Amino acid sequence: MVEGQFNAGPRIALIADTAQQREVLHRTLLANGYQVILTGEPGSVDEAALAACNAELWLVDVAQDAGWPELDGLVERLDVPLLYGEGFAPQIGTAHYLTWERQLLAKLKKMLADPNNALDPSLDALMEDAPRPARLELPASLAAMPLQVGASAERVWLLVGGLGAPLAVRAFLDALPGGLPVGLVYAQHAAAGQVNGEFENYLAQAVGRYSQWQVGPVRPGDTLRCGEMVVVPVSCEWGMNAQGTMHTGEHGWPAPHSPSFEQLMLEFAGRFGSGFGVIAFSGLGSDGRAACAHVMRQQGRVWTQSPESCEFDFLPANLREAVPEGFSGTPRELAEALVQHLVETLTEENLK
Repeated sequence: MVEGQFNAGPRIALIADTAQQREVLHRTLLANGYQVILTGEPGSVDEAALAACNAELWLVDVAQDAGWPELDGLVERLDVPLLYGEGFAPQIGTAHYLTWERQLLAKLKKMLADPNNALDPSLDALMEDAPRPARLELPASLAAMPLQVGASAERVWLLVGGLGAPLAVRAFLDALPGGLPVGLVYAQHAAAGQVNGEFENYLAQAVGRYSQWQVGPVRPGDTLRCGEMVVVPVSCEWGMNAQGTMHTGEHGWPAPHSPSFEQLMLEFAGRFGSGFGVIAFSGLGSDGRAACAHVMRQQGRVWTQSPESCEFDFLPANLREAVPEGFSGTPRELAEALVQHLVETLTEENLK
């Protein structure tokens, strides 16, 4: 797993009374971009360690019956927040774990900076000139279709990512030929620059400027069309109404993720069924994992960027574990697979 050199996340000191609890908490914190600078059991933190620790938050989880008499003394000495008693952590990957993780992250993000807000070097790199790889050829069977680019999309693929994803999404889009009978939606977890209201415009311009696709922010009241990719807003909920037109909500996305991959996956899988797919690119956390089973029940697809090509493989790895049979590849390989999938799907439909 390529995890990148991510050192910007808030610093957390972790105290738990069992090795299993420490392991689950430690893995969860790292996977969501936090630094764990101290890990120990109750009573293991002496005065010297406390004085040397520059944590921004202490996470303490001690069973009620075990107790920790020194806790009161620790609290008196700390000048940073302390989060205490989050309860037993379920096994990673289970439904109970995902609920527990969501609640923990929501609390942490109220008390600390969101790791996704750290400067993502790939955003600056997007605007640098670089050699463009050869674009894939549009297969003759798709080029001969009567359906024209600009028609309302009956097939939709959702691209999701976090830290490190923009460059991968650009590589995917650069390789993808125009003229495909599919619409794309790009949801990027909150990153540097998202709060100024121009993030979606910037991202659309940066990832799409060399591609054959029309890339831009969402258009409330309009439909999603073949041959275009829309960028999901970070600041407010977005989806499609019963008539298939795009709409933005009055409220922000539910904590702790903006936008919520899980919410988008559930909505699109229910609407487009076998015509829906999701590709998870580089990023942190496990947003979307809980929705994978629903996508598969609707005969959709879940693909991921391959570990060796990822800046951060936490997000793709979580979806890969949920759907181990899903295709995984580099951004170009994912583009090739999508083109081939459309050829095979439309061939089967024409034979019926």
